[in-house]
Parts: sequence; C-alpha cells; structure tokens
Amino acid sequence: AGTVPRQRPPRSDMGRGLTLLLLPLALLAAPAQAEGGTAAAGAAEVKIEVLHLPEVCSPKSRKGDLLNAHYDGFLASDGSKFYCSRTQNEGHPKWFVLGVGQVIKGLDIAMMNMCPGEKRKVIIPPSLAYGQQGYAQGKIPPNATLIFEIELYAVNKGPRSVEAFNQIDKDSDKKLSELEISQYLKEEFARDGKKRHPSVHDEILADIFKKNDHDGDGFISAKEYNVYQHDEL
Repeated sequence: AGTVPRQRPPRSDMGRGLTLLLLPLALLAAPAQAEGGTAAAGAAEVKIEVLHLPEVCSPKSRKGDLLNAHYDGFLASDGSKFYCSRTQNEGHPKWFVLGVGQVIKGLDIAMMNMCPGEKRKVIIPPSLAYGQQGYAQGKIPPNATLIFEIELYAVNKGPRSVEAFNQIDKDSDKKLSELEISQYLKEEFARDGKKRHPSVHDEILADIFKKNDHDGDGFISAKEYNVYQHDEL
C-alpha cells in the first residue's frame, strides 16, 4: 500500500462494484465543499489552487465517485517529497472512491468538484492529514502541513450509484435478491477472467448479505445499498 491511501485502492475499475459492495458503513464520512476555493472542516481548511482547468469541465467529482488520479505529496516545512504515485503500482494512476476514507481526509475534501483533466495544488493542515502523531513509515513528522499536486484523469460513477443498483436489480423492484446478486457475481467473475473455486462465489455472496442486509429480510433494499447517498433511488 502507498503512503497516502489508508486502504489499498482498486488497481482498475474491473470488478470494482464487487469489491466495494463490501465497504462498511464506518468508512462513510466526508466534509462538504465550501464556497470560494476552500473546503472547511471545523477550524481547519484545505486551500485549493487550480493549476489547470479544461475547457469542458464535466463531470465534476462527488462523494461516492470512483476517481483515477496521480498525485505527489510534499512537506510544507521544507518542500521535500514524501510520496509519488507515479513510482508505485508500476506507475499506474491510483483508483479510489471519493469521500469514504480511502485516502486522508484532506484529499477527500480537496478532490471534490474536480473534473477530468483538472490539475490542483492543495495545502492540507495536520488535522486533515496525519495530525499530532504523524506517520513515521511515510516520513511524515507530527503536526505536518502537507502539499499535494494532483492530476485527475477520470471520474466514474461509483459502485453505490443508481446506475450500479439498477444494473443488478434485473426485475426493477428496488431491492436486490440473492439470485440477482449471485448473477451479478457470476458476470463480474466472467469479466475478470480469473479462475476461482466455486466456493468463492458462495462465500462472497454470504458476506455481501451479512454486511448489507441489515433487517435480515433476505433482500438488500435501495436504502441499505445506497450508503453513499450519491443519488436518490
């Protein structure tokens, strides 16, 4: 895993719906974007400077979107680089879902309302980064203000979007049955092309219902599924 992400982001969008359907509710927290180029979170702010804005700036990123981006991280104190996504994962841009804690909170804030092709320079205070404890493994000292240069490549609908729900909900009854999710898993496995033992399918299906069927009625409702509140179902 890289220095900045808190969890390993998906390497590509292949199978992302399958993987991210399992994300727990505990991850879901992202401050709202403020007006005027900064994003407020209590007394702390993320300062945003737009370095390049494409003529066509659409779609703009929202909480729950799947983003693909490169970013370099620097210490504000001396300008030293502590992170470079281009040197990790064979230089591929990072995939992650925005606003669910897969990256530090400051980056979740800084990359809201950003469009493909846009470049930003952002300054993140310690309280929205690694705080008083720092992050020794990543060579980030305590109370460090961080600077990131970000280039966004893609903004895709995340796995909790209306589109993804409707894709699985074959009978359009606004709830996902075991049969529908089972078929979805089979399609994802076929698209992936990897050989798996048949038991893997059953284990993942059981895990999905364990983590998402909160009322135990044998279905995953739109409310149970749409934990990102990305769109209305």
